[in-house]
Amino acid sequence: MLAAKVLEEQGVDIQPLCFNSIFFSCTRAEKIAANFGWKLKVIDISQGILKLVKNPPSGYGKNLNPCLDCHALMIKKAGEYLTPNPSPRQERGTNPLASRKVGEVYDLIATGEVLGQRPFSQNREALAQVAKLAGVEILRPLSAKLLPLTQAEKSGLINRHRLLDIKGRSRQRQLELVEKYKIKEYSSPAGGCLLTDQEFSQRLMKMLGWWPECTINDVSLLKYGRIFWLSLTPSPSPAPGVAGEGGKVLLVVGRNEKENEQLEKIAQTGDIILELKDEMGPITIVRIKNYELRITNEMREIDVPKELKMSELKMGAEKNQEEIVNIAALLTGYYATKARGKRVKIKIKLIEKDIKKRNNNYLINKFS
Repeated sequence: MLAAKVLEEQGVDIQPLCFNSIFFSCTRAEKIAANFGWKLKVIDISQGILKLVKNPPSGYGKNLNPCLDCHALMIKKAGEYLTPNPSPRQERGTNPLASRKVGEVYDLIATGEVLGQRPFSQNREALAQVAKLAGVEILRPLSAKLLPLTQAEKSGLINRHRLLDIKGRSRQRQLELVEKYKIKEYSSPAGGCLLTDQEFSQRLMKMLGWWPECTINDVSLLKYGRIFWLSLTPSPSPAPGVAGEGGKVLLVVGRNEKENEQLEKIAQTGDIILELKDEMGPITIVRIKNYELRITNEMREIDVPKELKMSELKMGAEKNQEEIVNIAALLTGYYATKARGKRVKIKIKLIEKDIKKRNNNYLINKFS
């Protein structure tokens, strides 16, 4: 935001970009852009960032955050909008990238990074490494006077003397700019990425270990509810085309109405969904990779204990599918506080292809 205002002050036409994924969103950027009348372009990089999390060329930060590679991925995506041959200046509309509209070709990439603000990802070496990985040059208006000249400055497109020399972790200079530009909504740039969260990183680390081919949808389950892992007993006679070896089973129990809604949207073909019939309570999803849980839709009555010790469930021991469904039903009832100490009915439903297709069509029609 501040970098954009510094460039606008020079009369530069800007196009704000924001990258979102399953790990971070553009919610705050959308609000800021609306306040300034900017037309924000949002680009989803979920597939790319998940690939980097599984195998980060530059390593992780404190948790599972591949910051350098993530920044480079964003810059590389932004580089697709640059003029292919900026000198001599190419006429608008002659961009060979057929997907670009007239006017969607730009001369430079600028970011709001500050030299030294973050010790791992914004030191001098890291900033140079990001540009090298992305394969494009980056202008950093807030610290430009402390960094090597860019082509945009050499050519006179950007006036270097009107750029800044901010460095370090103090945000005093930034706060002065906030007052200068009369910015009402301004907060710390830290946080917002789930990969920097220790608890989420631990959840994801387990999934990567047990389900190395996990998808975006799989990872999305880790964002909601209480997470439990069970071990499935190997099947002696697997169905044709179905893996016979045992595997890890994921149980996710929603904690509130909002999480229940999200879990129902994430549920996919082959998942089992459990919920209370007559009481308000959680949605529980059961998922296993490369294995077909043979179960039909049914209603099951269970006695919910007033107190439950997780050690009694022996989560680490191998269990057959009937034992797994029983544990899922028990947890569904137990985490509905009003159901404790009662006999309750649990609805058990297998998500099938035709059902999921109808649900998807409903969501598209409802929110389009």
